[in-house]
Amino acid sequence: MARTEYHDDPNAPEPNSMVVAASAVVTDDRGRILLQRRRDNGLWALPGGGMDMNESLPGTAVREVREETGLEVEITGLVGTYTDPRHIIAYSDGEVRRQFNVCFRARVVGGSLAISDESTELRFVHPDELDVLPLHHTQRLRLTHFLEYRPNPYLG
Repeated sequence: MARTEYHDDPNAPEPNSMVVAASAVVTDDRGRILLQRRRDNGLWALPGGGMDMNESLPGTAVREVREETGLEVEITGLVGTYTDPRHIIAYSDGEVRRQFNVCFRARVVGGSLAISDESTELRFVHPDELDVLPLHHTQRLRLTHFLEYRPNPYLG
């Protein structure tokens, strides 16, 4: 299923669903950040996804990282909340979502990298490499906030 993301685009379709989601900035012991190249749009992104009814948001982030990358992680903090109504995600099946995302900090505690059906590539990226990677604005914003080492999480 293809995915198109819009940000502050007057031509974006009207949302027909609201999804609560979690993502995680997972780092290794060298300070590199885990990214996946999404199969549905070809862009690099943090691992993450929608929350199930029986989960907490931190639990969602842990599950999504495991499902999408094969790694077990421990949540270590909060990067921020991302609720911008100008961010719209349209899927080829007709779903057009507005997504409420909570982004966590996390560290690897086990597992091994394994590509899922949602991605074509996984890699740990040095922060200096982020500028040259194709990332959606919303992913870049989360990474920027993470790299600013803010004393308080971003609330937006």
